[in-house]
Amino acid sequence: MQYNCQPSSTNPIIGNLTKALNGEYTAIHFYEQLAKLAPTPEIQKRILEIRQDEIRHYHGFATIYTSLTGHSPSPQITEALPTDFKSGVLAAFKDEQEAVDFYHRVARQCHITYISEQFRSNAADEQNHAVWFLFFMTHS
Repeated sequence: MQYNCQPSSTNPIIGNLTKALNGEYTAIHFYEQLAKLAPTPEIQKRILEIRQDEIRHYHGFATIYTSLTGHSPSPQITEALPTDFKSGVLAAFKDEQEAVDFYHRVARQCHITYISEQFRSNAADEQNHAVWFLFFMTHS
């Protein structure tokens, strides 16, 4: 798949992919740190499983971005890493819910089926992650 669009703030697909890449890149690092703060090995294991999903999402978005632009993405960490488990889980829950909304909106707006399905599939994973973080908030 080679669309050869130029990266631009005026190209909504590229802008949305850039935002998604930054979010996934941040989540990968955020969850690595959050797992270190987990109160039990079981919670740590689940957070690292969620992190693996985020890595898969990142690679999917990066592949699309590279196909569209001809360039590899240069992601940025967009928020501070957690310093304690409780506030980290709350931030993770909020971020996951915001990602669900954003990914669904992009999926509805995008007219390239493969890209729309990537966002839609990732939204389902993010919703599942949010449920886990909600569980951690209420049972830790």
